Amino acid sequence: MTIGVIATLTVADGKNAEFEAAFTALADAVRADEPGNLFYSLFQTSDDAQQYKVLECYSDEAALAAHRDTPHFIAAGGKLAELLAAPPHIEVLKGV
Repeated sequence: MTIGVIATLTVADGKNAEFEAAFTALADAVRADEPGNLFYSLFQTSDDAQQYKVLECYSDEAALAAHRDTPHFIAAGGKLAELLAAPPHIEVLKGV
């Protein structure tokens, strides 16, 4: 069963460009090094320039767990956290 994730991230004022660059590097690594990842993209919300949504899809729960343990995700997590104005909100969804 596929697993979807929607992560809502609120970026600190003035940090958008730095956040987007750091996320792009992470997304490139996810796509290159995680065969269980089916989709990993960043979107900026249309009504709040500081809010972003990460849409993710994995082949199964094991692929999602593997994603969380990758060196590139762990390293990016610290960098991205420094750029956020609030803790991320993470929704995990089961494919149907």
